[in-house]
Amino acid sequence: MKERELFNLQQVLQKLNIESLNSMQAAAVEHCAKNNSMVLLSPTGTGKTLAYLLPLLQRLNIGSSSVEAVIVVPTRELARQVAQVWRSMDTGCRMTALYGGRPVIEEAALLQNTSANVIVGTPGRLVDHLKQGNFLVDECRLLVIDEFDKCLEMGFQEEMQQLLELLPNVDSRFLLSATDCEEIPAFAAADGAGRLDFRADNEQPLQRTQFYKITTTPDDRLQVLFNLLCAIGGEPAIVFCNFRETVEEVRSYLAKGKLIVSAYHGALEQKDRELALYRFSSGCSNILVSTDLAARGLDIKDVRHVIHFQRPMSADIFTHRNGRTARWDAEGAVYMISYHDHPLPDFVPEEIQEYRLRAKYPLPALPDRMALYIGKGKRDKISRGDIAGFFMKKGGLRPEEIGAIAVFDRYSYVAVQRSKGRSLPGLLSGEKIKGVKTVIEPVRG
Repeated sequence: MKERELFNLQQVLQKLNIESLNSMQAAAVEHCAKNNSMVLLSPTGTGKTLAYLLPLLQRLNIGSSSVEAVIVVPTRELARQVAQVWRSMDTGCRMTALYGGRPVIEEAALLQNTSANVIVGTPGRLVDHLKQGNFLVDECRLLVIDEFDKCLEMGFQEEMQQLLELLPNVDSRFLLSATDCEEIPAFAAADGAGRLDFRADNEQPLQRTQFYKITTTPDDRLQVLFNLLCAIGGEPAIVFCNFRETVEEVRSYLAKGKLIVSAYHGALEQKDRELALYRFSSGCSNILVSTDLAARGLDIKDVRHVIHFQRPMSADIFTHRNGRTARWDAEGAVYMISYHDHPLPDFVPEEIQEYRLRAKYPLPALPDRMALYIGKGKRDKISRGDIAGFFMKKGGLRPEEIGAIAVFDRYSYVAVQRSKGRSLPGLLSGEKIKGVKTVIEPVRG
């Protein structure tokens, strides 16, 4: 019998500009080469996505046109992020992301026109497509459940059980998270999976994180937050709140104070959620105010500060929020806004340092970049390269004056040097990208 051809993982790492795997990733790859299933626990920011994508890649049949693996994630943003990492790997195998916030019929058409080898999606959306028969799973033998502690919570259990029933040939499972479940439901069939636990052995994120508390009163907390954000001088920060209404209250207060801020929560339209993450990750806004929707899975580089405007509901949420900073080898700072005579939860480090704020600080400088909206996208056959070339040729920008470019189905965003950005819409009025006229305007906010 002919031995199955495997992908060259070293070549994949070169395309990702990664010299070598860390110890957790190497252990995961080695384990999955010898075992059918895996439960992997490792702190946030340690590279778990790659720890399952590389072993998954080695399970695929080169040249196949069938769906051979399904990845389940708790949020649409994580689905998009996994798909982005997969595209960067440039393996020739296709991945399709399925998630809420856009019509199922559009995704069904995408599935018909693209022979995906891997599907990544949220539980409910995957169940919708499987029930409608929008993709075949006869050859699907691998299931990945990323952030399994969240996916297997009570609210998701019914959908997850349906999903497992709709994937009858799955005989291999990878379960990954930064925090464990008290009990993994029987339908997840993780009993026979080898367990790799790197939480106790990997204290580096904690060692690279400074913890502070700021004691105030409920009436003064918004002003204290404002002063703190001015004190840290415009370095990227995520402000966590427990409720959507609080997110909007905080965003409004900070914006009135002339800070550049984005809001992110589950009640926003998909387009607004995408824009909030784009502005923050591209450096066009340096503050993201969010519910715990941003506490999981998002890999945004260079987040220097995490601020708990409202105390987390549990130790697990505390862990996931803090994991947005001090990722990989970076350093970070975590701040707890607390009240007099209101003790901090037991899961907060005991010897937490008081952060002393002055009464007033100068406003931080505006972010170096600003975002421009372009009214065309993938459906118009527009690519990131087309947009970059257009702004260099027609807008006179140098490559270093163009930042992150995000291309969606019907529109795109480009981050440009702030000093040039205000004049570009007028300068480019009437010009064409790939022969197509389009709207170009500054993103408000």
